[in-house]
Formats: sequence, structure tokens, C-alpha cells
Amino acid sequence: MKPSQIDHVIQLALEEDVPFGDLTTEAFVPAGAQARAELTAREAGVFSGGEVFRRAMTALDPQVEVSLTIDDGAEFRQGQVLASIEGPARPILTCERIGLNLLQRMCGIATTTAKYVAAATGTRARIVDTRKTTPGLRALERHAVRCGGGHNHRFSLSDAVMAKDNHLAMVSGQGQDLAGAIREARARLPHTVHLEVEVDHLEQIPGALDGGADTIMLDNFSLEDLRRGVELIDGRALVEASGGVRLETVADIAATGVDIISVGALTHQVRALDLGLDFR
Repeated sequence: MKPSQIDHVIQLALEEDVPFGDLTTEAFVPAGAQARAELTAREAGVFSGGEVFRRAMTALDPQVEVSLTIDDGAEFRQGQVLASIEGPARPILTCERIGLNLLQRMCGIATTTAKYVAAATGTRARIVDTRKTTPGLRALERHAVRCGGGHNHRFSLSDAVMAKDNHLAMVSGQGQDLAGAIREARARLPHTVHLEVEVDHLEQIPGALDGGADTIMLDNFSLEDLRRGVELIDGRALVEASGGVRLETVADIAATGVDIISVGALTHQVRALDLGLDFR
């Protein structure tokens, strides 16, 4: 997560939230007023986004000081003070909601990810995210997944090849077999590019293997078919399970022997954690 990525998000948030000034703060708070506030956890979780919060709170005035008392990836308890903020009152009040919005979402993602990772402990499966992220916030949300102990899938469409069901529908519509289509795609790609193929039934696995897929995604497979898929692939490609993965089911999926479990819910169904900024 680069500082430029963080600052870009914060700038867009400021343009949205403070297009022509903060009328309330300017009307009620004297220009020279100083303030001290504490960031407090109103529920337990896993921390993520400390630098994002710092840059958000200091975006309008570098005289604002943010002292974090916790590192990204660390667990915190309800009632714990996570940071203190001191400095000119006006910019602190103006930036409060932007800083909290981003931090609460990132902590929610990290906390949810940690639960999935814990459920898969003792298996070979790694928990990974998907591209089902909030537009514009992918870098922040992906960082939060890592803070929770998870891993990242391809960051964008430019990073790897992943032939999904709609791509394969186009292939079959052209009258081409799966193995041949994969081999042709491979011939057009640089040797450094990873190639993944999504299949939705066991009968597609031999074609994906014959074509030379690096990863085979078993999409919405039953537990029994996941186990059979792992046996069929037999180490010749990475095996990814995907589709409707829930916290209640992830342990059973991990126990089938898959290498990767991709979970869209880490980012697109997450609940923001409850954190508060209390002025002292």
C-alpha cells in the first residue's frame, strides 16, 4: 500500500465531504482552538489502517499529531485506546469522519479475515481475497486482508490470466475444446504470466490439466467433488476452491485438501468495526 494510493483516496474523500468548507466547524469552533482526542475501540477486533488514519487526520493541517498505540495486524479489546490525536481543533473535526470511515472498514476486513484464517488453521489452505472490492479502495482493502493473516489474489485484470465461466462459454461457442484454448492462450502470453482456469464440474478438469493450467479453480463444488477434484489434479496444478464460501463452511472446505480458498465476503460483505473518536 503506497502513500500515493492512500493520499489519492483521502483527496477524493475530502472533495466529496468538504467541497466548500466545513460550515459547522467554522461556525462553532474558533480558528485558534486546540483539541485532544482519543481513538477508542467500542468492540474487539484486529487493527488495520494506522497509516491511513494518520494521513487522513493530518491531511488538512500537518500540525495535527497522531500517536498510534497499536500496530497493523494486532488484536485489540473493547475499550482499548488505539491512538491519540492533538492539534488544531478545526482540521481534526473536519477530517474525523473520513479517518473513521476508512479505518473502521479496514479493521472490519482484517477482523473478518482473521476469523476465516483461524477456521482453516491446521490445513494447507490459504485464505485469499477476490476482486469484489469497493471501487477506488482496493489497495486499502487488500492491505486489510493481509493484516488479518490472509493473502491477496491477482490485484487487477492486468496481473494474471483467469479464464472464468463466461470466457469458457465464448470458447465453447467457437467450437474449441478447453485444452486447445488454454494452449493457444499460453502461446500468446509471456512465460512469466500465471494462468488460472475456472471449472464448474469434474469433467472439465482433464482438459484444464492437458492445456497446462497453473491453477484450477473448482467453483461451487460440493465437498465430495472438491475432494475428488484434488485427487484428480494430484499436484499437477494448484487447486482453488471458490463460490459461496462462508465462515460456517470454510473449515470443511479447507479439510478437502485444496491449496487456496478465495472468499469474496472478506471485502464485499464485511461490516465496519465500531470505533469512536472521543474529545477530551
